[in-house]
Amino acid sequence: MKNKAISHDFQEETIEAKARWFQSLSLHERMDMLCFFTDLILSKNPNIMEQKDAKPIAGRVRVLSKT
Repeated sequence: MKNKAISHDFQEETIEAKARWFQSLSLHERMDMLCFFTDLILSKNPNIMEQKDAKPIAGRVRVLSKT
């Protein structure tokens, strides 16, 4: 059974906790989340796919490139 309670514990904000949460989702739920995030990004920046040679910046941002 999945824990559907709201937590305010910072331990649940670790990358490991987030990975466990994502892995607990079904494949369908994971794909829905990925589509949601893609739609969100495209709604905020429709030209993002046209940007070339993105450079990583310091911090928690990961740059993905389309090959």
